[in-house]
Amino acid sequence: MEIKKVQDGDRLTVILDGSLDPNTSPELMDDLTKNVDLEHVKELVFDFKDVDYIFSVGLRVFLQIQKIVSSYNNKMKIINANDSIKQIFDVVGFSKIITLE
Repeated sequence: MEIKKVQDGDRLTVILDGSLDPNTSPELMDDLTKNVDLEHVKELVFDFKDVDYIFSVGLRVFLQIQKIVSSYNNKMKIINANDSIKQIFDVVGFSKIITLE
């Protein structure tokens, strides 16, 4: 998993490349909670253009990050997810909690 962050004012885009599996998901969570001031990121965008699969542990990361972001009244969304990833979010009900574009 490759993680690249692009800051544009109070918007942070996190560009991911690879799979969100049991090995890479904790790395993403650590990176976001230790290296990003989520309180001051008004819009957190995850670019899934190069994400090929997400495991359940990866889903939990996004649910936890969504809760943190929402606690500050900030926004989070996922863009460029492929159809199979969108379907996974739909099946587990996360598409009602997390914005997918």
